[in-house]
Amino acid sequence: MLITPSTPEEMALRYEALRSHFESGATRGYAARRDALKSLGKALREHEPEVLEAMHLDMRKPTFEAYMSELGLVHAEIRNTLKHLKEWMRPERVPTPLALQVAESFIHRAPLGVVLIIGPWNYPVQLILAPLIGAIAAGNCALVKPSNEAPQTAAVIERILTKVFGSGHVSVVQGPGSAVGPQLIERFRFDHIFFTGSPNVGKKVAAMAAPTLTPVTLELGGKSPAIVDRHADVDAAARRIAWAKYFNAGQTCISPDHALVHEAVMEAFLVAFAKHVKHFFGDDPQQSPHFARIINDKRFAVLSTYLDQGTVRLGGMSDAADRYIAPTVLTGVALDSAVMQEEVFGPILPVVPWKEKEEVLAIVRRNPFPLSTYIFTNDRGVERFFVEHVAFGGGCVNHCMLHFGNEALPFGGIGTSGQGHYHGRHSFERFSHAKGIVRRSLLIDPGVQYPPYSRLKERVLRWVLG
Repeated sequence: MLITPSTPEEMALRYEALRSHFESGATRGYAARRDALKSLGKALREHEPEVLEAMHLDMRKPTFEAYMSELGLVHAEIRNTLKHLKEWMRPERVPTPLALQVAESFIHRAPLGVVLIIGPWNYPVQLILAPLIGAIAAGNCALVKPSNEAPQTAAVIERILTKVFGSGHVSVVQGPGSAVGPQLIERFRFDHIFFTGSPNVGKKVAAMAAPTLTPVTLELGGKSPAIVDRHADVDAAARRIAWAKYFNAGQTCISPDHALVHEAVMEAFLVAFAKHVKHFFGDDPQQSPHFARIINDKRFAVLSTYLDQGTVRLGGMSDAADRYIAPTVLTGVALDSAVMQEEVFGPILPVVPWKEKEEVLAIVRRNPFPLSTYIFTNDRGVERFFVEHVAFGGGCVNHCMLHFGNEALPFGGIGTSGQGHYHGRHSFERFSHAKGIVRRSLLIDPGVQYPPYSRLKERVLRWVLG
């Protein structure tokens, strides 16, 4: 299915409709926010087969993976938001210092206005709708730009959002990001831009937003390590890293990019890893219905260059016509090779041995600020060491990727892996402005702050302010 790129005239009309609708105040009330979220959840259930089929057509995403990581997480986000929305919208009372008495202080969270949400191709439903849920819950209007690299899904997303929302509440624009992004960001003043994608494109988005001082949330990526200590349950570590690495054929921003395995358990890890991959996908993963494909020929070509940058311990096969790269493990990789300098973002796992914890830190610092870090150990001292000494966005101990599924946890990067976080209440706050307000009593007015000033007033001032 081909998506029709939006024209500049269409973009202008949609932006103006969103701005006008927001300024009418129609999105601010609790009922409007609640009803919009309920309608979105209902529409996703009604169109579930269509959504799952679209993702399968775009990248042969297995139905189980698609529901688990896309629709299931979106439904959970909607349920959690509806459950807590009244509480989040309620003004939050905070203490008032003695110097400001008699008064009360509170935080009022107001919607930002018209926001732009730019989504990626690897999770083309969840990474569009999860931030949209936060934007709607916070009372905003939104312009949504799905990835043109997943055209079937982009078309379905547009049909669903057009059905659920009026054109003034949520609107969709289509087309290549390299063309549509500048046309939107440089032409129109958004109140917030939420971008999920690569660090290189994230830099461009931030640069385009800078002249208008538009705030930007960047959900990017990086080389997320899985660190396996000698005190780990090696079999469990191998099974869980293999699951996370080959989920969506490795095309996941929080997937383990490479494994750093203590030399004492290196061979046991590799043997266990191969065993679990065979159990997951059989003797020929290309025939397995549970293994996705690379999104396009360009990504396939990049990933193919990594296959000869180490010793192939597992897999190594590829098929360009099928955009298939087998679940692969590389050993003996050089730290200055491309596969250890660039985010892999595919089903290729470099495995590097280490002996001292400082070696791990040195490897991670070659590509600092990973989006996620996974620590496998039964030694709490080792766990604390890596949690404290590695700067990363979020992660797990003795598993991978699970932190993304907990809406109570903030999700986001640090440094080159992103800025800003979301999920659950954090999404609501991401798309809100926290107004600090003091309501002063009219019954009592001590008058210390008013001229004319005196020594007595100054003594009172110094006593009150300490």
